[in-house]
Amino acid sequence: MLKDDHEAVEQLFKRFERAGDRAFVEKRAIVDRIIEELSVHAAIEEQVFYPAVRAMVPEADDVGTESLEEHHVVKWVLSELDGRSPEDERFDAKVTVLVNNVRQHVDVEEGQLFPMVRNELGRKALSDLGEAMAVARKIAPTRPHPRAPDTPPGNLVVGTAAGVADRIADMLNGLAQGGVTAIGDIIATVLRRDKPRVSPRGAKAARRTATQVRSGASDATEAAIEATRKAKHASDRTARTARATKSSAKAGAERTVRAAKRGGTSTARAAKAGAKGTVTSARKSAKRTATTAKRGATTAGRTTRKAATSTTKTARRAARETVSTAGSSH
Repeated sequence: MLKDDHEAVEQLFKRFERAGDRAFVEKRAIVDRIIEELSVHAAIEEQVFYPAVRAMVPEADDVGTESLEEHHVVKWVLSELDGRSPEDERFDAKVTVLVNNVRQHVDVEEGQLFPMVRNELGRKALSDLGEAMAVARKIAPTRPHPRAPDTPPGNLVVGTAAGVADRIADMLNGLAQGGVTAIGDIIATVLRRDKPRVSPRGAKAARRTATQVRSGASDATEAAIEATRKAKHASDRTARTARATKSSAKAGAERTVRAAKRGGTSTARAAKAGAKGTVTSARKSAKRTATTAKRGATTAGRTTRKAATSTTKTARRAARETVSTAGSSH
């Protein structure tokens, strides 16, 4: 179990060493996992493995004591890396010091301590020790606590409390990360952009919680958006129907107006034509009346002139006859 932990941490060290100088997000994620792995590993060794070894393997006492001091140094470095920005100028330097210390610690454990334990303890005792460490792992702290006791009974009490507190903090951290990421997903979905690629940070529990929160929020968002799309589709159909009705009504009104306009134009033309005919008839009638009156006046003038001429002639004849009679009388 402990050697598997060493191998897992070594793989994380190699990943960090391969990361580029500007790979800040990747480095932060790797260091978060290193912090969790080493915090849990140190806790189960201090609570179960080292006390058992020191009690049952007396010649391993010095190595065990040195291992506790190495743990102390490692936990201080881990606590300084926890939450520190990867862009900090001393971030990489602290990780390098951590890696060197842990690798040296692993060499001593696997090269000296573990063989001593295997030689002194039988298979049954090793199996029991492994089961005890497996139980301790479930409640072990996921963050470094360099000021906490590292030997029993203090480390058992404080370690258990710290483990519970760390797991609650991991859950809350995961909820917070998942909520923030979910908000980013919602914004991206509404704006029709690609969802941000965000890797959850912190301990495994925090990352798992963040992923679950994000997934749940994403499902809820997709359902809400689908419902919105359906509502919009229904609204669009209603709007299209309203536009079609409005267009039909408008076309009908325009046809009515055009028909009325044509009727009005026809009526106006008929009235104009009637008026024109009336005027023309009146003009013709007046012209005929004037012509008749002119002819009547001309005839009357002629008759009057003839009568006057006749009267004049008659008067002249009468005058001559009067003159002639008067001469005869003398």
